[in-house]
Amino acid sequence: MTAPSLVTGQLAAQEAGVVPTTIRKWVQLGHLSPAGRQGRAQLYRLEDVFAAERTTRRKTRAGGA
Repeated sequence: MTAPSLVTGQLAAQEAGVVPTTIRKWVQLGHLSPAGRQGRAQLYRLEDVFAAERTTRRKTRAGGA
């Protein structure tokens, strides 16, 4: 089994189709946690990013309906 690859917030945002500010907001709200650091940059697992995206989309739909 291979180790999960880690990506920067910028790349995580691109993959999830959001702006980098959204990634930082998900961290603040506790929907996403950094999995590591590279210098000053926080790194994330893509599967965690997609899980946070699914969670927030569900809450948005439920709240707006």
